[in-house]
Amino acid sequence: MIFGIGCDIVRVSRFEKWVKNPDILKRYFNARELHSDGGEKMSAERLSEYYAVRFAAKEAFSKALGTGLQGFSLTDIYILKEKNGKPRMEVTGEAKDVLERLCGAESGVFVSLSHEKEYAIANVVIERG
Repeated sequence: MIFGIGCDIVRVSRFEKWVKNPDILKRYFNARELHSDGGEKMSAERLSEYYAVRFAAKEAFSKALGTGLQGFSLTDIYILKEKNGKPRMEVTGEAKDVLERLCGAESGVFVSLSHEKEYAIANVVIERG
């Protein structure tokens, strides 16, 4: 059964300053999603899209959960890519505690991401466990 659905859209240009400031990135993004080159060089524009869409996913999660950005840190929520490129949302720490309290230990979180130059959008569906 679906517990909640959340959607968020952000303007990518908002993140142009963020990519130049590691302290801001560490404040909002988990160490596992902080971009490291790993052989893939990204332009500043692509990095802005990368972080914008992940931030939108965090906002969409909070909307699907119905709590807003309260009771947990944004670094407790992060996006990883599966081998086929599909995004996967991981929920840890206090965010996981809130998710389990509201939706059960076997709850599922599903995410869809998209970005196109000016905007990034994310949709999150939370399934009750």
